Amino acid sequence: MTAIAAPIASERQRPASAIVPISIGNALEWFDIVIYGFFAAVISKLFFPTGNETVSLLITLGTFGVTFVMRPVGAFALGAYADRAGRKKALTLSIAMMLLGTLMIAAVPTYAQIGIAAPIIVIAARLIQGFAAGGEFGSATALLAEQDAPRRGYFASWQFASQGLTTLLAAGFGFGINYFLTPAQLMAWGWRIPFVFGLLIGPAGLYIRRNLDESAEFVRSVPVKAPVRTALVDEGGRVLTAVGLIVLATILAYTGLFMPTFAVNQLGLPASTAFVGTLVLGVVKFALVPCFGALSDRLGRVRIMAVAAVIHLVLVVPAFAFLVQNPSASSLVLVQLVLGLVATAYWGPLAAAMSDLFSSRTRSTGLSISYSCGVAIFGGFAPFISAWLIDASGSKIAPAYYVLFGAVVSLLALRFARKYGVR
Repeated sequence: MTAIAAPIASERQRPASAIVPISIGNALEWFDIVIYGFFAAVISKLFFPTGNETVSLLITLGTFGVTFVMRPVGAFALGAYADRAGRKKALTLSIAMMLLGTLMIAAVPTYAQIGIAAPIIVIAARLIQGFAAGGEFGSATALLAEQDAPRRGYFASWQFASQGLTTLLAAGFGFGINYFLTPAQLMAWGWRIPFVFGLLIGPAGLYIRRNLDESAEFVRSVPVKAPVRTALVDEGGRVLTAVGLIVLATILAYTGLFMPTFAVNQLGLPASTAFVGTLVLGVVKFALVPCFGALSDRLGRVRIMAVAAVIHLVLVVPAFAFLVQNPSASSLVLVQLVLGLVATAYWGPLAAAMSDLFSSRTRSTGLSISYSCGVAIFGGFAPFISAWLIDASGSKIAPAYYVLFGAVVSLLALRFARKYGVR
């Protein structure tokens, strides 16, 4: 038995009471990650000026993707730490590191003020944030999934539902700042507001993480000495399957993050209008992901996720074609609403399906590695890939083809998940 002295969740708190602190903590931490992408156009001009707006934007989006290169490193370190020392300690460490990265971005002078040091500091901050995020998913998802095994779909779904709250917060800032501030104010100081906000809510998130209880399932399990080796060698097929499951989910999430940039640069819509569709997506994700998670406890994870993936295969290209032919705010909201509804059906059961692939001894490590590698390879560079595909092909609907690729990969992974016992 493990020697961890942390209180057992079932002895001190009802399982449902863990949803709020974990979800709030997730939302605060992911906010610090995604807000960078929402202000990519401004950051590209302030920190990566090249004289060519397209090149500057591509460099900024590439920097956004570089963060995800560090995620696997953080996943190995923090995921294994969570399986040895406890989910709560790993979560506390990850949010402290996230605060450091956010502080660096909020305070860094621009390229015009300190030259090449500015983009170097920004990249360093993003690497720190990426390391912190690497262990976030596995630790938080494991803690949620272990609250109540018969209702694992519902509890684990709050991992992605909380990311919907993040989208809502980030898009709200994007809309408000672009609507109420002049372009000059936005470039001078307005873009820093959401990063400062991230610092203000950080201490609250850190306090929440320190007061969480460990799950009974983890406390009663026998830890392995080398969780990384066990996950990669003994459970390598399960890790690869989990990576495959995350492909469609992460492409959908980060294509959604790219939509404000897409709306401004490709559809010619005002920046404030471009964030409205993302606000709608955040509301839909936060409200409906837990519903589909709970439904998966009754109908099965694989069935619901497979249906959602097939619908994306059929729907995504016509949806982007419609948007390009009808470039208006109402069309943008309609397309993001429809695609968002289908995406929630995939996101809802996903965290539980991935959790079902691993035992409690290696769950945090397996989840962290598979999620971070999947997101680093397929999701983090999705905005960059989408922008590059549009520029290379000359087609504004090119991002839809990347979504098609994700749907095919995840459908194949679902077949393997069933073989590993995921229902």
